[in-house]
Amino acid sequence: PAGPRPGCSPADRCSSAPPAAPTCSASNTRTSWPSTSTPRPGSWPGGFQGEVVVRNAGTSAISGWTLGWTFPDGQRISQLWGGTHTQTGASVSVRDAGYNGALAPGATGSVGFLASTTAANTAPTTITCTAR
Repeated sequence: PAGPRPGCSPADRCSSAPPAAPTCSASNTRTSWPSTSTPRPGSWPGGFQGEVVVRNAGTSAISGWTLGWTFPDGQRISQLWGGTHTQTGASVSVRDAGYNGALAPGATGSVGFLASTTAANTAPTTITCTAR
């Protein structure tokens, strides 16, 4: 039989398997974001409101998360809630706000934002989520 993992003594009753890496997933709340040419609720000429949902996809709690995506049509975030963001060109990174970072397995959180756009306003095809 395998012994305890490094850093564990037999008295700790540690299993030989290391803990699973924390995981999370993220998704848009819409399959397409509002177009400036066909306004819907949550959009206006030159702008829109977006939301990304974060889900703990693992089997253990996570203490925080970071999202990443690339806007395909030059969108720019002007205001974000539920996290802190940086945007360099089309690339966006969002970190939880502290109060909403801890998620139990299966639990969800979200970030919302206001953004400007001058083009078709296509939603990002991929949103990455890194748990910690």
